[in-house]
Amino acid sequence: MGKDFNLIKQNMEVIGAVTIGVFVGGLIIAFLLRMKKPNNNNEQDQTLELEKKLASKEEKIIHLQSNKAVLEAKLSDFEKIKTDNTTLKERLINTENERNALKTKNTTLDNKEEARNEALRTSIDQSNTLQKSLENEKERLNDDRVKEKEEHLEEMKKLWVAHEKDVESHIQMICKNHTLTYISQEDFPHSRNKPDNTIEISEQLIVFDAKSPASEDLSNFPKYIKIQTESLKKYAKHSDVKKDLFLVIPSNTLKVIKQFTFNMGDYNVFVVTKDALEPIIISLKKIQDFESVEKLSPEDRDDICRIIGKFAHTTKRRIQIDQFFADEFLDTLKKAKTQLPPEILKSVIEFEGAEKLNPPMSKRSKMILIDDLDTKKSELSKEIELGNIPEIEAKITFKESDKGNLKK
Repeated sequence: MGKDFNLIKQNMEVIGAVTIGVFVGGLIIAFLLRMKKPNNNNEQDQTLELEKKLASKEEKIIHLQSNKAVLEAKLSDFEKIKTDNTTLKERLINTENERNALKTKNTTLDNKEEARNEALRTSIDQSNTLQKSLENEKERLNDDRVKEKEEHLEEMKKLWVAHEKDVESHIQMICKNHTLTYISQEDFPHSRNKPDNTIEISEQLIVFDAKSPASEDLSNFPKYIKIQTESLKKYAKHSDVKKDLFLVIPSNTLKVIKQFTFNMGDYNVFVVTKDALEPIIISLKKIQDFESVEKLSPEDRDDICRIIGKFAHTTKRRIQIDQFFADEFLDTLKKAKTQLPPEILKSVIEFEGAEKLNPPMSKRSKMILIDDLDTKKSELSKEIELGNIPEIEAKITFKESDKGNLKK
């Protein structure tokens, strides 16, 4: 395009020079012809010849001028084309730069996409592995829970099976520590009906019959206890048997028992646990301080019943609280196994294995003195006061029905 442009420019310069020369020559010839008059035919012929040439030159001039106009138009177009070409070249350069930049960016994005895909594949593999591990751990925990439940039921069954002997040994120990007369089942004076355990206080026989569930299903245990309260009538009908009789149940069945006192008309039945036996027996022993029951004043009777009622209520509340916290602790331990990360759970188990808890031992020859308990309570009260720990106010109230049953 640059060569064509230069060639057109050169042609225009040549045409311009020739046109000027022809135009000047024609003027000179015309001037000479006018200055001279024709003398002869030869001169006329020359004049005609010159006029023809002049006409021919004028036509060439017109033709060259036309070509010049065309060339000038083409030159203008070429100038515009040159400008457009420069603009297009700049755009082409910019486009190539943008293309190169996009190509580089596309390559970078492709590399990043491949890296992301690789990371995603790795993450998916890890997730699948973790999911498999979690499923295995879930199965293991389910198996552990099933095993723990089975072991718990087996332990409960063992406790229920041994409950009768355990209660018998416990009552014998209480009678020995407090110099009371224990009457075994074989030595019960009435041969036809023999309760599990009996103690004698003030020439009265106090019956403690041990009862435990027959199966792991505790839903029928309250109904069973109700039936047993009615069957105690065979003991209460004897004149030397105290009309307050006790059914001793395992402490781990308390959660299904809703009623602990039964007024059967001719006698009363109290449902208690092994832990409540000693305070109840100690309270009953206080009757021995009087020569006979008839000498007791109504106030003394109320005091004795009030003490027995408070012992019974306090014991039952303590057992309920212990049972509540036992359930909460077991639930927390189960959540720890399922919710703690495996590494932390492993460390917890290691620390647990290293711990050792030694509660005070219970010795037959060593009495638990109230003065010692009061001293310990005072020490704890001082520590609570120094530590700014708020005390819990225990407000214990008795139901009217319970108090009425205890007074009878």
